Amino acid sequence: MADETSIRQQIEGIVEGLRNKDLEALRRLYTTDVVSFDVEPPLQHVGIDAKLKNWANVFAFFDTVSYEVRDLTLTVGTDVAFGHAFGRLSGTLHDGTATNGMWVRATFCFRKIDGTWLIAHDQVSVPLDIRTGKGVVDLQPGPAAEAGRAGTAGRPPSQRP
Repeated sequence: MADETSIRQQIEGIVEGLRNKDLEALRRLYTTDVVSFDVEPPLQHVGIDAKLKNWANVFAFFDTVSYEVRDLTLTVGTDVAFGHAFGRLSGTLHDGTATNGMWVRATFCFRKIDGTWLIAHDQVSVPLDIRTGKGVVDLQPGPAAEAGRAGTAGRPPSQRP
């Protein structure tokens, strides 16, 4: 259970790092050779610098950033772990426009290196409407109870069990 708690804290570190626009805090959450399949091109981003460039692009776009994680489910082994969740990036744009963002599907793969769980791979996606060839970005996840899971990372402390 201690490993799962540590991994959930790493996911919470993403939430905090984004909220604080802290690239160095985010850097500490990933392996140096992280491979990221993000929603923006290209098909893959390889290495910590490429991953941080994605987050820097977010910071350039938003004045304030919020990231919510819902229904985080983890499977933890001795030195590798994976998890999946729904995530939503939102905030206020530099022109003052507030945006609720969109929900995405997120998968995280972790490696335990020198006692610390680090993200070695992540993937973010949206469902595809095969008829139009376009991503579907207006879907909402159902309540955690419907999915049989209750993720807490990203929730305010007052809403955690």
